[in-house]
Amino acid sequence: MQFSISHSALKVFGIVLSMLLHTSESRTLTLTPDQGTTITISRRVSGSKCTVCTVEGPKQQCYTAVTLTGTTTVEFKCSHPEQLFRVDIHVDIACTEKSCSRDIVQGESLPFLDFNRTFTWDLKTDHSRSFEVAFSEVGMRQILPSEKCPDQHTYTFTVYQATGPATIGTFCRNGSITTILALSKARVLLEVPGGRKLDPAVYNVSVGTEIKTFAVVEVALPRGSSAADFFSPNYPNSFPDDDLMTWDFELLPRHFATVHFLNYTKPECMKKDAVVEYHRPGKFTIVKELEDPQPTGRQGDFSLFLRNCEMERGTNASGLSLHFQVSVARSRPEFCTVDLRTEKGLVLHIEKDAKSNCELKQDSVIQDKITVSSGKATLSFQDCLSKDLNLTISKTIECLQWEKCPVGQVPLAVPALETCLPKPLRKITWHLQAPDGGTVELLPSSGSLRQSLPGQRCNSSFSLTVAEDSGVTVGSFCPLGPIRKVQIHGSVSITVTPTGSKDLSQASKPFFNISFSKEIRERYMFTVSPEKDTSMILGTPSWPAGMKSSSTVSWLVSVPPEYQAELVFTDISQPKCRNGHTSIKVQTLGSKEEMFSRREDEKAEVKLTVPESFYLNMSNCQPENGEFNVLSQITLQKKTSLLLGIILGTVGALLLLMLIVLIIVCVVIRKKKRQMAHAVSIYNPNGNTYLPGHPLFPKTRADNESHIYASIDDTMVYGHLLQESSYPVPMNSYHGTPQVDIYRSFTGPVEAPPPPLPHDRVMKPHTEIENPEVDVYRPFVDPSESVLPVPHHPVSHEDSMGIEDMVDNELYTSNGKTSLPHALTNSEQRAEQKHAA
Repeated sequence: MQFSISHSALKVFGIVLSMLLHTSESRTLTLTPDQGTTITISRRVSGSKCTVCTVEGPKQQCYTAVTLTGTTTVEFKCSHPEQLFRVDIHVDIACTEKSCSRDIVQGESLPFLDFNRTFTWDLKTDHSRSFEVAFSEVGMRQILPSEKCPDQHTYTFTVYQATGPATIGTFCRNGSITTILALSKARVLLEVPGGRKLDPAVYNVSVGTEIKTFAVVEVALPRGSSAADFFSPNYPNSFPDDDLMTWDFELLPRHFATVHFLNYTKPECMKKDAVVEYHRPGKFTIVKELEDPQPTGRQGDFSLFLRNCEMERGTNASGLSLHFQVSVARSRPEFCTVDLRTEKGLVLHIEKDAKSNCELKQDSVIQDKITVSSGKATLSFQDCLSKDLNLTISKTIECLQWEKCPVGQVPLAVPALETCLPKPLRKITWHLQAPDGGTVELLPSSGSLRQSLPGQRCNSSFSLTVAEDSGVTVGSFCPLGPIRKVQIHGSVSITVTPTGSKDLSQASKPFFNISFSKEIRERYMFTVSPEKDTSMILGTPSWPAGMKSSSTVSWLVSVPPEYQAELVFTDISQPKCRNGHTSIKVQTLGSKEEMFSRREDEKAEVKLTVPESFYLNMSNCQPENGEFNVLSQITLQKKTSLLLGIILGTVGALLLLMLIVLIIVCVVIRKKKRQMAHAVSIYNPNGNTYLPGHPLFPKTRADNESHIYASIDDTMVYGHLLQESSYPVPMNSYHGTPQVDIYRSFTGPVEAPPPPLPHDRVMKPHTEIENPEVDVYRPFVDPSESVLPVPHHPVSHEDSMGIEDMVDNELYTSNGKTSLPHALTNSEQRAEQKHAA
């Protein structure tokens, strides 16, 4: 009797099952493997006559083993083939330089559920690259090759080298091994017994980092106390000759690792030694022999290298093998007793990071956040780092009734804390509760404060935030600035936070000295003393947010006697008021009149000069929309004396007048010089060439009044009658004019003729000029008849002979015409001087 079972198409682990036929003597399957998947069915029991046959139409071919790559119908010639055959499902995974073709995917194959199954993944990559298989979701643990895994899923990892295959190890799921890296070519093999359903899983396969060892096993040791065993490759057989294996161990903070060698065999080495090396990031390497004591109780990540030597190759020579264990222990809890019974109003807060493995306990109860408000408490911290914990404290100072208020100033300093508490202290908050109508006065212990505003950010080790009891922020401040005192109507809170990773518990001085006083008219009041060499910026409370509705603020600005303040409103934001108006007012101290006053509906000047100390008052309305905030800049300027101003003004006016007079005089002189007659030059054959400064000669006698005299000197009229008188020197010699119409013998040296005038260079040379005659009578020639045309060539005034209008008399005129004197040559002048002597 035959029966058949039909199933719909089913695709599991790359196999499509089309039909299953089952008879008492045989079983028939039709299978379609995926691309890259190969199915091998082989008989594992010898002596059996059962075979597996492939069916192609009416033909059948039977084998003890068959390999399927495409759609094939197979028939087993026995009733229980699962007892005689095993199934191997093989998948190829290829990796390039950047990625791999697929991951390791475990999927059930229902047709072979009763068979012993082996799933094989062959991984291939370039020789220079490595690949990694990640087991991050479940993790792996290593076992002896002879052992089986409790879940009946046993993995074997094999690496293929040039010298042959080497097994990294046998593994089970649920362990601390997260990744295995290998070079070139490897195989991952999973064995599942018949009847055991395959658990689905996916293991990521990717291109790994560059490695220089046989393989790398990465281990993330778990939190708490644990122990894990590891075996050298090929264990219990020998590790490959002259090779290197690496295990990378990652430890959690506050955990300690100890390495134990449980079993090992030492090889007989020809070269080098078989050793174990311990590497830590940024630390030196520790090298130990197999028989040496190994590290114990070490914190932090480390790597263990097993290095083999070149071994003896004899048949009886032992090789290198190692079985070791890494145990991890947690640090012991740290206990801290906190006693707040003497600290009134002090509250302690400790909160751990949600991602931390820190264990926080208060009175033996595990908590994520601890609050100690009073009394005494026992705290414990286990596996906690400073970065995992956030320690803050708060303190309340009450003044609900005036008779119970603190007398004098109260310093706001860090309270004394137990040294066992975690560090650093990240925040301190003081809650200052004033009575009804009371005011809190803040005096900075550093002497002054500076508001954190644009252009003057805080760069100190801490910052201060002042807020009202309603939570409205007044402002952020830091030490050293123009603000000397802050007064706030009502209760406030002051929070101090460090900058960066600084610890507030190291602060040795108080941050503030505070006191309580009676009510002030304004909501906020600041006493300010500007510095003389810098500008300061004042911002309205809550800046950059708007001022509180219907609130007022006043700055009392102190100006030194010899200075005045320049007040500039650099940024004004006005709201649309539903009730009331905003106002900005400036009023000097002691004055009943306001120097400046503007509302939101009025245009305000942006710059104002205030001659003395003053109040800067601002108030907000009840806004309908928008906000009221103002940035003001104050700069001190030296006052200028009135008398000094008058003197400087008078000196300036006189200098300007003198400059104007000087310009007028220069213009007049220059004009007169232009009107003056220019000198006429005469050519002297034995001297220098003189050029005229003007093309015209002086006026002629007919054009001037040189012939009209107010008085006549007899010596000028009758001078020629005195030529033979008893005077030692001729009269004309006193006037520097040579005698004419008289023969004079030449007594001086003959000089070379001067160069011709420029306009004569192209003319025919004059014989009498080139070869002047000497010892020859030369009659007087009227200059008006003999002067050559004067060329227009620039010659300096110092080289010309400036001759002014000559006095007309009978000694200097001939035929009614003005004559020019004849200039003596240098030799004639020397002869004349010799004759006079």
